Amino acid sequence: MTRTAQLFALSLTAVSLLTAPAFAAPPQPASLFSDHMVLQRDAAVPVWGTAEPANEVTVQFAGQSVATKAGNDGTWKLSLKPLESSATPAELTVSSDGKTVTIKNVLVGDVWIGSGQSNMAGRAASYAKNDETLAALVKQGSFPTIRLMDGGPKPTWMETTSESIPRASALLFPFGERLQRELDVPIGLILGAVGGTPSGYWIPSETFAASEKCKASIAEFSETFDAAKNQKQYEAQLAAWEKAAAKAKAEGKKPRGRKPTPAVGPGGSLRGGQIGGLFDRYIRSAVGYRIKGVLWDQGEARSGVQGVDQYVMMSELIRGWRELWGQGDFPFLFVQKPSGGGNAFSNEDPITRNGEPFGALPQAANLDTMSGEQRFLYVRLMRDNPNAFMVPAADLGASIHPTNKWGYGNRAAEVALSEVYKTGTQAYGPMYRSHKVDGNQVVVSFDQIGKGLTIAHSDTLLGFALAGKDGVWHWTDAKIDGDTVVVWSDKVPSPTQVRYAYAANRRWANLFNKDGLPATVFSAPFMTR
Repeated sequence: MTRTAQLFALSLTAVSLLTAPAFAAPPQPASLFSDHMVLQRDAAVPVWGTAEPANEVTVQFAGQSVATKAGNDGTWKLSLKPLESSATPAELTVSSDGKTVTIKNVLVGDVWIGSGQSNMAGRAASYAKNDETLAALVKQGSFPTIRLMDGGPKPTWMETTSESIPRASALLFPFGERLQRELDVPIGLILGAVGGTPSGYWIPSETFAASEKCKASIAEFSETFDAAKNQKQYEAQLAAWEKAAAKAKAEGKKPRGRKPTPAVGPGGSLRGGQIGGLFDRYIRSAVGYRIKGVLWDQGEARSGVQGVDQYVMMSELIRGWRELWGQGDFPFLFVQKPSGGGNAFSNEDPITRNGEPFGALPQAANLDTMSGEQRFLYVRLMRDNPNAFMVPAADLGASIHPTNKWGYGNRAAEVALSEVYKTGTQAYGPMYRSHKVDGNQVVVSFDQIGKGLTIAHSDTLLGFALAGKDGVWHWTDAKIDGDTVVVWSDKVPSPTQVRYAYAANRRWANLFNKDGLPATVFSAPFMTR
């Protein structure tokens, strides 16, 4: 062939390539619609992804065939009608322009998200070393109807195997295993948690920016905030840390504690991280994926935002997650803080085996108000937010990182079974309902009395305190009278306030119901604030 002929042939080839129709890529569902996934039962199930712009996309599953068109940007979204629970692996197909993507080993059941800080993030392999019941689950190695997913930019599902269980959340996995065992439905568990993180990192940034409650809290805090004083405190703390760090370095040791961060003004991040940053990284990709609810374990790091307390931040976080998901007030469970600190009805129960030993009352009733308020704020969160439920933890074992994660997960599952699934499970001990003053006595009525009120470990009912107008607290005498407790003190002839177990360490608080569950902290009449 002459050179002229070669050039002519090449030009024809180039023209044919330019005029040939472009190769259409297959449709792509979002990454969390992957092999081994669990779809939520008994509710419309959104499915979304990308395809060639304007092309029709069809999703087929469980006898349904639903179609839509991709937008000009190539994105598409549709919803399957409510699905019945199924533990039989099935296939879901996504088709467009003659090309089909098949997602295999799909189950239908309940999907829960676990989030928070280290007590949620801690892995099963680590905690199993000191938790024999969790170790038994890890050793079992395979749970065909429980599926796992780590949240992130491109999350995908995985089966529960001897390789994946050790990496699962030591709290979330026992929670899901108990639900699967009791309900006999597949369970999907999505994890997004990071140790040492405040709730302000997990609130959607748009929720925080628009929150009137957060704005009001910051404005109120600003009225008394002393920037110069805070700067001096920071400089003093930094100097002390640098001195200690230099000494440690000279001794060949690592510095103790974190390096102090610069003084932060009202509304700023106290730990230097981005408000909403962890929500963006670990949770946002799952927004809209149909779920049953959320299990949250966080609080030691508080809100992390100057001028916004944990109560306000968590109330707004719950609201923000729900608004973004767009599926109403889905159940939001949260573990009470601080962890443990109280005695258990029985240490023979594997859930409460790490409960504190019963102890004597402290001499003074003026206990650590901050610690009591910390416990009480979780009761307030449950009371003030619809479909939000506290996981009582006083009798489960103390420390920053309690070792009995199986117990914590099972207690959380009992709350879900009781309040979400309505199985009749008794998950709570006596909870304050109301009180009335009769002379020098206060008669306290309770909800969640179960099989009835009882005293544990003693013939004397301990843990109640009264105060009068002077605000001085005194321990009381107390007795059970049917479904109420009568409280009095000779030192408080005209009581105005009554409390129970208002402290971090409440080993002496011994009111339970006969179901073996401890009475919940309360302070009244402050219940109305």
